[in-house]
Amino acid sequence: MAVKTDQRGKSRVVFERGVPAQMMGIDGTWRRDCTMEDVSETGAKLTVDGSFEGLHLKEFFLLLSSTGLAYRRCELAWVNGEQIGVNFLKLADKKKKTRATSIGA
Repeated sequence: MAVKTDQRGKSRVVFERGVPAQMMGIDGTWRRDCTMEDVSETGAKLTVDGSFEGLHLKEFFLLLSSTGLAYRRCELAWVNGEQIGVNFLKLADKKKKTRATSIGA
């Protein structure tokens, strides 16, 4: 495990072998195994097992424990082959987006 600083000046923990995790749709209709390659306070880089074409990746959960008790709500940031970047969403971010959408409507 190594700590690096990314282009945005954020500390990022890079795992030598990756950390097993799962991605799950917000509505629970799909799951994919993945490996968390690195993580920061605001996001992570994942390697996805199998195809993720056709999955709703705008928002999903990253499950960090087999019981599902440790998780983060995510949104897709970028795709590069089988790797994806995700931004972690906070409850306050979700409220701001909803509020901004309702004000602009």
